[in-house]
Amino acid sequence: MLILWLVGAVILFILLGLKVVNEYERGVKFTLGKYAGIMTPGLNVVVPIFQAWQRVDMRVKAVDVPDQDCMTKDNISVNVNAVIYYQVADAEKAIIQVEHFNYAISQLAQTTMRNIVGEVELDELLSQRDQVSEKIQAIVDKASDPWGIKVNAVELKDVVLPADMKRVMSKQAEAEREKRAVIIKAEGEVVAATNLSKAAHLMSRYDGALHLRTLQTINDLSSDQSNTVIFAVPLEVLRALEGLAGRKKV
Repeated sequence: MLILWLVGAVILFILLGLKVVNEYERGVKFTLGKYAGIMTPGLNVVVPIFQAWQRVDMRVKAVDVPDQDCMTKDNISVNVNAVIYYQVADAEKAIIQVEHFNYAISQLAQTTMRNIVGEVELDELLSQRDQVSEKIQAIVDKASDPWGIKVNAVELKDVVLPADMKRVMSKQAEAEREKRAVIIKAEGEVVAATNLSKAAHLMSRYDGALHLRTLQTINDLSSDQSNTVIFAVPLEVLRALEGLAGRKKV
């Protein structure tokens, strides 16, 4: 009976020491509190009581960086949030060098984001969001290297402006559109005036060109019977008629 108990205890002891590590995981093993190596995917043996281990997920993680109240370089308060993509590159460092690396990387991303936003003006933050994200990513990645963490990307999701700043920017955009409309209209008038000047110069070079243009205009107006046309005879026509009358008298 005692032998059965001993055999059962040994079997239970062995079973308790069998650990399965998934393909996307690594295990950090400790023997009597000292680092003893990395457990690879598959079946591994851990001696109960004398050895312990911690499971580390090696997959890419997407972590929300909470909303941060930031002040831009031109002293405008904005609310910014982001998402950070990172993964554990060295399981040993992630367990030994930092406590709760998930929390640590989130806090590092928050402080870095506030610092970087404070170094740029609002226009740059809105128009060059990718460059700002890359700066944050580079700094967080470098700072987390000793922890065995690889930061793949940081993406700014939202930049929320105060309500009064939104109104100011809306008015500014409207004024800019009106400015462009005035410039385009003025440029059109310049082109039209140039073309009219060229046409007048061309007509003055050929006798009868002005008369033909006048007749064409009258013809266009006569298509609508509701129009009342007051026709002023050009001075050249009167001169031509005077010339014809003089010839008849002779």
